[in-house]
Amino acid sequence: MHIFLTGMMGSGKSSVGKILAKDLGYSFIDLDEEIVKKSEKSIEEIFTETGEDVFREIESRTAFELKLMKPSVIATGGGFPLQEANRQWMKESGKVVWLKSSPASILDRIKDENRPLLPTPIELGHIEKVLDRRISVYVQADLIIVTDGLTPEGITKKIINRIS
Repeated sequence: MHIFLTGMMGSGKSSVGKILAKDLGYSFIDLDEEIVKKSEKSIEEIFTETGEDVFREIESRTAFELKLMKPSVIATGGGFPLQEANRQWMKESGKVVWLKSSPASILDRIKDENRPLLPTPIELGHIEKVLDRRISVYVQADLIIVTDGLTPEGITKKIINRIS
């Protein structure tokens, strides 16, 4: 069984994914890192050069080409589950976990980063708008873990307790 971590940017998918995979003895795959390796460009460069629609096509193609031979924890991009085919693939391949973070927590975690879908400086209202567009998809996850106030280790423990 694979575990797919979904959620907004800054929700902890990569940090939690590494710890979760180690604790479970699974492989860890960060979908964004796979895209960067395959395209030899940063996520920001892909967004800037091709736009979000082309990025989403690359993201889906990269995911579907993954060699998931042994159980893996996959950290998806925040927009990955927006496409029905991606959601169906995740549901057929394992459990989907939404790392649910409040907009304020997300802002606190990413305020000093440069994110392709958010203007600089990043403002709470922008995060709220992106989350509002995605929430109807995120709630379709098999498991919802509220991450506010938790460390990546604490989030990992909650996931393990709920999936076992």
